[in-house]
Parts: sequence; C-alpha cells; structure tokens
Amino acid sequence: MSVLTLRLAGPLQSWGASARFARRTTESAPTKSGVVGLLAAALGRDRSADLSDLANLRFAVRIDQPGTRLRDFQTAHHADTDKAMPVSQRFYLADAVFVAAVAGPDDQIRSLQTALRAPVYLPYLGRRSCPPQGPVDLRTRNTDDPSEALAAEAWQASDWYREQRRKDALVTLTVLAETTTDTTLGDLLRDQPVSFDPRHRRYALRGVQTTSVDVPNPNFRPPAGDRRTPTPVPRHAPEALLSPMDGP
Repeated sequence: MSVLTLRLAGPLQSWGASARFARRTTESAPTKSGVVGLLAAALGRDRSADLSDLANLRFAVRIDQPGTRLRDFQTAHHADTDKAMPVSQRFYLADAVFVAAVAGPDDQIRSLQTALRAPVYLPYLGRRSCPPQGPVDLRTRNTDDPSEALAAEAWQASDWYREQRRKDALVTLTVLAETTTDTTLGDLLRDQPVSFDPRHRRYALRGVQTTSVDVPNPNFRPPAGDRRTPTPVPRHAPEALLSPMDGP
C-alpha cells in the first residue's frame, strides 16, 4: 500500500457536497468526490465509467491555508428564446491551500501519479473554472494511512501566509480523515462517489473524523528578546546569609 499526496492550491476552489437549484455552495475543504473526479479526469475516464477502484481509495485532507469564502452571482439566458434564467449563486474559496492524501495499492498509486504529471483532461479544483496553481502531485509515501502521510508533509501554505505565523515554531493544522470503521465517531458527509454519469449522479454517505497535526513553520523567527543568551539565575541559597554558630 502507498499514499499519494496532492497540493490543491489556486486562485479559486469550490468543493460542493450538495446543491439546491440555483444555489451552489462549497465545503470548507476538498471533498472525496471532488478529488476522485480530479483523478478520473487525469486518467481520461468518461463520466459514465466505473469509479469503484477510485472510490475505494482511503482519503484524508489537511487544511494548510483556509482561504476566504466568496459569493458570485451569475446570470444566463435561454439560447432560443433569450428569456432570462434565474440568477444563480456560486460560492468559492479564494487563496486556499490544501494537502489531500489518497491511499491504495502500489501500482494504482503509481499510475495516478503518472496521470497527474501528464493528464488526459485538465484537473480542476472542484469546478472547471478553478484550475490548479502549479503541479498537483507532491510525492508518494510507503504507508497505508493517509493521516500519517499528511503528518509528515511540510506546510504547503503560501509564503505570505506563513510569514503571518513567523512567531510560531509549530503550527497546528486541521485534518479531515475518512473513518473506515465506526462512522459514529465523526461527521457524515455525502461525498462518496458512486457515479458521475450526468443522467444519474449518485453519492453515498461516508464518515469523516476531525483531528489535527503539528508541523514545523519554515518561516519561524523567534522574537528579538529570545535571541539573546539568557542570564543564568543564581541558586537560591538562604543559608549563605546565616553566620556559623559559635561553639560552647
């Protein structure tokens, strides 16, 4: 078993787990269905293709830079009648950075990494309007635990964001890990992909447990007062002030 880690960063991202009519929301972190869709696109799979092998991958994601949520209003017209369609609301995450990890058989993980380096279809961060910034794949690790791989991964936030935390030698990052046993230990999210077929998209529930990891901050700079050599504190010795007792 191996784990492939992915850096998901871009100007805009949108990871929807649910949508109602003209309102398209986004989760605060990449969904499993969204990442599986990214991998399927890199492999060149059709939307009606079988997803069972990708859906069986174990999944976890780390929030390195939460970004800012923004809302966009979109309008459209029917091509034949020029009649206005309802105004839709689309939600995005701006300037966010995440590290996702998928675990599976060694040969499958290697093929996924190869596909991401030469994708058939352009990977995107939840929606086609959200291309990634730079290469997506980071590396593979010899472990079967996505959370373990995320704990070993360096902080991937933007330099300007890390600079804001330069006084912290370690930063605590949130990890959303898929539960494989008791789903009552965490939250339930309907983002387990079953089919991407436009005629009948289907998603199942999966368990998600929230944990955290501490990673080093490469921009750490101790305060100026901490750079000086500390003055040694003398031992508290009250007996030194006592005069020796005279003998009889």
